[in-house]
Amino acid sequence: MKYVIGVDLGTSAVKVLLMNNQGEVCLEVSKEYPLIQEKSGYSEQDPNEWVEKTTAALTELVEQFDGDVSSIEGISFSGQMHGLVLLDEDQNVLRNAILWNDTRTTEQCQQIYDMVGEERLLEITKNPALEGFTLPKLLWVKQYEPDVLANASVFMLPKDYLRLKMTGATHMEYSDAAGTLMLDVGEKQWSDELLALVGIDAKLCPPLVGSSEFVGHVTVEFSGETGLASTTKVFAGGADNACGAIGSGILSEGKTLCSIGTSGVVLSYEERNDRDFQGKVHYFNHGEENAFYTMGVTLAAGYSLSWFRDTFAKDEQFETLLEGLNNVPIGANGLLFTPYLVGERTPHADSVIRASFIGMDASHKRIDFARSVIEGITFSLNESIEIFRESGKTIDTIISIGGGAKNETWLQIQADVFNAKIVKLSSEQGPAVGAAMLAAYGSGWYDSLQECADVFIQEATTYTPVPENVERYNELFQLYKEVYAQTKVLNEGLKSFRS
Repeated sequence: MKYVIGVDLGTSAVKVLLMNNQGEVCLEVSKEYPLIQEKSGYSEQDPNEWVEKTTAALTELVEQFDGDVSSIEGISFSGQMHGLVLLDEDQNVLRNAILWNDTRTTEQCQQIYDMVGEERLLEITKNPALEGFTLPKLLWVKQYEPDVLANASVFMLPKDYLRLKMTGATHMEYSDAAGTLMLDVGEKQWSDELLALVGIDAKLCPPLVGSSEFVGHVTVEFSGETGLASTTKVFAGGADNACGAIGSGILSEGKTLCSIGTSGVVLSYEERNDRDFQGKVHYFNHGEENAFYTMGVTLAAGYSLSWFRDTFAKDEQFETLLEGLNNVPIGANGLLFTPYLVGERTPHADSVIRASFIGMDASHKRIDFARSVIEGITFSLNESIEIFRESGKTIDTIISIGGGAKNETWLQIQADVFNAKIVKLSSEQGPAVGAAMLAAYGSGWYDSLQECADVFIQEATTYTPVPENVERYNELFQLYKEVYAQTKVLNEGLKSFRS
């Protein structure tokens, strides 16, 4: 038997997954790490925490493995996108990483538009200037911490820094680089034009490689710390969403993914590099060679449900919190929720907007609120699907993974709101499986990622839309879309009252 490891470096935890060449998950270990939030809108992490916790997770996994460690042939990565890691010439971390959900860079986004122009930025990067991307973070450091940038030798993204500490080699792969706002997405190279316009030295950009490319072996030092064989091959890996797509079989035209984690994503496969969505959705390089994907993002998807539980039902399990969900009618008895807890991304790139419950009255029970939170999250994701459909894409089958795939009622809500067949996978590990598949394909087990997917991914259950539910939800969705415009000015006024 042969094995590979997928490492999923998330926002709150790292998950390591051991899979064999029959596509079976053999072992799984997770380790959590904290966020650092010193001010409102700030979100950072210590990159050394990623290395420490991943090392501990891999060590535990190897200790549990009862086979020959030399049979673990490859390891690859999925990583949280956009986070800025700055290293000096000795590869020391110069400051905490500024993460994807950090919103301090509104000023720098406007600077990018002023220096590059909105139209030219979209032509090069296929994405608008948003607070979450890496380039605004670099410009923030340049403006407010110039000494840090002056000492920087290279910038990296989270999983690429982790891989550096495992191999000693510096690389970035295309699917993650596409989220920096510095990559010419269509040409798959750093944009010298854009970097010159914004005043960032191109020498800070690491060499680019493909997601399944071999980039080195585990170092002798890391082998000694974890028990992995020093012959273990290391492959570049991909952005979490690209790996989620791979791990869900989104590898051909017409395939769409709905992933509900801390944030929520609707992702659709693209063969072309020249589709024009006017920046309404993200357009990134796929982990598969010469492919792309378009993506809409809800910033606080699963996080909205976690926030609700932690605030109003602390210490309860989600299963208990959602008991009776299927007995609450569509529309949660007249209660509507917008999931703007940390601002919004698609279709409203707005760091100031905040969440709302609309329609509360004294008859509402906790389960009504829970249903309205789930419906609001799903409506937000449906706004991305609406953009895809308006552009001419056909979306009739959606693979659902993450927290939204753990509850049967929620899966049916997705089918009814999206008006599409929803597919639940038999073993849903998302990005970690995608990372393992990149290692399996890179190790030469299969001739294509699709061949790998045929072994690693199995469908379990499907949910089909109920016509009368579709009609009712469409009415409610029209009301949902009005809430953003109706509350935008109110939230701008409330901003000065936030702690």
